[in-house]
Amino acid sequence: MRLTSLADYAVVMMAAAARHPAGARLSATLLAAETGLPLPTAQKLTGRLASAGLLATARGTGGGFRLARPAGEISLADIVEAVEGPIEMTSCVDAERHECALERACQVRPHMGVVNVAVRGALQGVSLSSLAELRA
Repeated sequence: MRLTSLADYAVVMMAAAARHPAGARLSATLLAAETGLPLPTAQKLTGRLASAGLLATARGTGGGFRLARPAGEISLADIVEAVEGPIEMTSCVDAERHECALERACQVRPHMGVVNVAVRGALQGVSLSSLAELRA
């Protein structure tokens, strides 16, 4: 499993945001400069992360955004799902999708839900605060 570039960038941007003091008003321009992300990408991610409830936004003078809750309460799973949608190793667990040629005879499909829960659980166990720690 590999994260898309956009999910990876969201993690980088959220970690940069978490390094600022709690409640600090941030901007996409500031985080783009700090992370090296292109400004349009940072702006796009800001919108997605705000829609997912991970960022709180304010308009007008002194506006911008801030983490919607403490970094220790935001997980890697939360960030990935904000950008990618539900964490699923395969699409076959989605009852609405029928894209696999092996679907009718597959003996593994019934077990993939357990796999998805395990992967999500592993990502849920990684907090944004731990991702924001600077290491030498």
